[in-house]
Amino acid sequence: MAAGSLMISGAAGPLAFAAGSDTIRVGVIGCGGRGSGAAQNCAESSSGVKIVALADAFGDRLQGLKKKFSVPDDRCFVGLDAYKQVLALPDVNLVILAAPPGFRPIHLAAAVAAGKNVFMEKPVCVCPAGYKMVVEASEQAQQKKLAIVCGTQRRHQAIYVEAMKRIHDGAIGDIVSAQCYWNMGGLWVNQRKPGQADVDWQIRNWLYFTWLSGDHIVEQHVHNLDVVNWAFQDVQPETIHGLGGRQWRTGPEYGNIFDHFGVEFIYPNDVRTISMCRQIDRTTDNVSERIVGTKGVCQPDQGRIQGENAWSYKSSGREVDPYVQEHADLIKSIRDGKPLNEGKRIADSTLCAIMGRESAYSRQQFKRAWFLGRCTLDLLPPADLKLSDSKPVPAFAVPGVYQLAGWTPEERAPKARGKGKKKGA
Repeated sequence: MAAGSLMISGAAGPLAFAAGSDTIRVGVIGCGGRGSGAAQNCAESSSGVKIVALADAFGDRLQGLKKKFSVPDDRCFVGLDAYKQVLALPDVNLVILAAPPGFRPIHLAAAVAAGKNVFMEKPVCVCPAGYKMVVEASEQAQQKKLAIVCGTQRRHQAIYVEAMKRIHDGAIGDIVSAQCYWNMGGLWVNQRKPGQADVDWQIRNWLYFTWLSGDHIVEQHVHNLDVVNWAFQDVQPETIHGLGGRQWRTGPEYGNIFDHFGVEFIYPNDVRTISMCRQIDRTTDNVSERIVGTKGVCQPDQGRIQGENAWSYKSSGREVDPYVQEHADLIKSIRDGKPLNEGKRIADSTLCAIMGRESAYSRQQFKRAWFLGRCTLDLLPPADLKLSDSKPVPAFAVPGVYQLAGWTPEERAPKARGKGKKKGA
């Protein structure tokens, strides 16, 4: 590690970390499966890392980490406001944000305001209002020299890193199209208990509510969309056109999300990406990406290029689990005084997934510029939200009936495009 020190403004004043030596003291906000995994990955990644505080909406969810890392009772906080108590601890210099994604923009903004370095899981938001909050917080983190690394572990995985170096160096020529997939079966479900309040149950069953997960295209498929954006060197798509539906998972335990999506993302110069994702049992699984260029085709998940500059990744046998490597890279950047900041980049990839969802929900094609400039959708939870609150499950979107927030009556009206033909707004 490099010598020197990094000064970080904390809630109780500046905190100094001797590069490569002093302990990184971590608070975990959201102690479910992914939060627990991220905490373990962080502790494994580097020397001098200690889990010192925990927060979760539910007391039972933090018991595993409490026991594993011997976190004392007075540093374990429960409730929807528990994150504030972790952020108020002056000795915590890194926080893991792993509560349901709907809360992530609020938690990130508060963490940056408190002067904490951040590891946050993907996706980083579920609506355009949350996207803008994440981008603003990321800019503030940059100014404060705070690190932000997100849970898109492929960005830290050797086989992907090597594939992307070759794509960016021109091994496959100019990109002319791409395809990405996350097709799989169903995931866990938490059935509702008699007398359980709406908000309590929805947060425990968060995968299935758009306001909490963003739908599975956002919560899961964002990984693949981020790889495509990475191949395009983070140039963003200009136009989005999606479809999807809810045919297989129709019971009330599945909230209001879809079970399949297909989206076309049109990048500059009319370069088109086809995106597919589904969570339907007894179907063929496919989690992959494929980048097509004028000189060849790259499948980064397989570490392979076919074409003029054929290449296959050769393992060194020393690769680190990417779930661990992303934390190692984060902590090294803090100790070296060169904090990584992935906030805006992953917010953009998350926005792609959100736009795909909204296009599929509404059966409308639109431009990214319109969505960012005029879509008024805001799914952020209210500041006074309580687990005991009533919150009826919103109806699932019916394509062609669901209206984009901010879509004007003029835009909704179909326009004639020649005799007998109609074009959507």
